[in-house]
Amino acid sequence: MDSTLGERLSARHQDTPLRIAHLLGSGGFYGLERMLLEHCQYAPGQHWVILLGGPESLAQRFREAGVELTRCGGLGSLLRQLGQSGTRPTLLNGHGFKGLVYGWLGALLLGLPLVATQHGFTPRSRKQRFYIWLSLQLCRTAQVRTVVCVATSIACLHRQAGVRASKLQVLPNGLPPAPAVTYLRPPGAPAAPLIGFVGRLSAEKGPDLFVELAIELCYRDPRLHAVLLGEGPLRDELQEIIDAAGLHDRILLPGYRTDLPAWLRALDVLVISSRSEGTPMVLLEAMQAGVPVAAFAVGGIPDVLSHEASGLLSPPGEVGDLTRQVARLLHDKSLGQALSERARLAQQRHHHLPAQAERWRQLYRNAAGG
Repeated sequence: MDSTLGERLSARHQDTPLRIAHLLGSGGFYGLERMLLEHCQYAPGQHWVILLGGPESLAQRFREAGVELTRCGGLGSLLRQLGQSGTRPTLLNGHGFKGLVYGWLGALLLGLPLVATQHGFTPRSRKQRFYIWLSLQLCRTAQVRTVVCVATSIACLHRQAGVRASKLQVLPNGLPPAPAVTYLRPPGAPAAPLIGFVGRLSAEKGPDLFVELAIELCYRDPRLHAVLLGEGPLRDELQEIIDAAGLHDRILLPGYRTDLPAWLRALDVLVISSRSEGTPMVLLEAMQAGVPVAAFAVGGIPDVLSHEASGLLSPPGEVGDLTRQVARLLHDKSLGQALSERARLAQQRHHHLPAQAERWRQLYRNAAGG
């Protein structure tokens, strides 16, 4: 073939827009869902989200952001949607366990290439441990072209399960550029030193561990307040613990907040007390906002923060050590300022979504053509 003609055909192939079907089963708008929404907005290509169950409020978020979204009632419905000539995607991207299983079946039955994006695992029960095992086994099969892991620790789990290293790509979450907005202190935020937890009030996120350290620090310092921003199944139990400690007016549970960026900037320290994690979006948000962070060194957090350089890390589950790290940041403002400035620069260099969009574009091209 004439080399010039070959180059033109190759360039034309590169310019052909991809149609990527993202398969997602979800209970609400959390870190995974936010990552996917921003990914669809910033990564080049045409993105189509197929919701395999979830609240209408979640579907509405995607639609209001201009992302194409359809609902799917089951495997038969999914195969019909994927198989229509006018909507057939270039490849599938399965998110979470349900997205991976449905994506694997779609890839097998329709001959579509499949990318599996692994956001993290939560082994809370025997059923969830089975889901993790099955996810890892599916990723070993030929139907899965590429496994994208948001943290090095997740990639290590796949390697240990026998997934080929050549399949694995570590691509952590990122943030779009910060908007040029001045945030006022939220009306409900106390005018006092404030530490905070942001996330779902469920066991894997460790809100009970945050409450334990917050009670200890509030007893030491009568000025200190704490806030847990989020909803979840542990809310009533947490409120009972706080009430029993006599701190209901200083450890606050205002629920899910739409003004989270303002609340985040009102914090003196963000505390991440998770038992398991991928790459938490709130960690990146705090880094971007210049808020000092103390966290357990779980999941992808040590990939993002360096202890004593851009944040303070404690061994997983050691509440006493995490309490000491939070106290250091409360008492040494210059330390917090130095850490948060280095964290802000690290977020811009390594977790900047527009730059990551190019990596995703190439990854999709390789998966579609492999």
